[in-house]
Amino acid sequence: MQIAFDRPDKKNAITADMYAAMADALVQATADTAVRSVLFHGSEQVFTAGNDLQDFLANPPQGEASPVFRFLHGISRFAKPLVAAVNGPAVGVGTTMLLHCDLVYAGESARFSTPFAQLGLCPEAASSLLLPGIVGLQRAAQMLLLGEMVGARQACEMGFVNAVVADGDTISHALSKARILASLPASSMRATKQLLRAGQQQAIDAQMTAEGQLFRQMLSSPEAREAFTAFLEKRKPDFSRFS
Repeated sequence: MQIAFDRPDKKNAITADMYAAMADALVQATADTAVRSVLFHGSEQVFTAGNDLQDFLANPPQGEASPVFRFLHGISRFAKPLVAAVNGPAVGVGTTMLLHCDLVYAGESARFSTPFAQLGLCPEAASSLLLPGIVGLQRAAQMLLLGEMVGARQACEMGFVNAVVADGDTISHALSKARILASLPASSMRATKQLLRAGQQQAIDAQMTAEGQLFRQMLSSPEAREAFTAFLEKRKPDFSRFS
């Protein structure tokens, strides 16, 4: 199965309806024995700009049953192999979702950023747990506190990208790996993935829940309102009056 971000006019920004569709697709893929692996990809120009902020403000997540959290819990517990092909920007959830993928391939143009703090928010998708475990505490702080962008080669060196390929080959390369996974014994793939994640799954669930509660609270904070308003007004936010 392939799940593609396809809103080129909005840089593949994700709406609540898109989260719901992806969550439903993962449920379908789990139940369908013909589906042996899943590939996420965007276009050759952009993976995803992250949340569509206007849609996000109009449809803020209200609880764990909201589309975004259904999707995040879905990828964190998906039993079959997940592969991702990333070209261009992968912003916010576009980066954190990759921490739940088993194989990630990036084009030369790939750029990863997690600007949650800059939006008056906190990390999600258990990234505050998973990212330090992969890249180390200081590098995770560089991404999650400063929101600094990481290029494809650096992401590969840091450990959350498997390989960097030419932009025009990224999707086909990742698809070839997904097909290899699909050709192998399904029971072996499930068992191996379960064992790889078993030691962390309970911690991932707990961290994702804690992040989600704080994230939802912070959405209505004055800092978040200032950050979102500034973004939509195309100006620099002013956080100096908040303590």
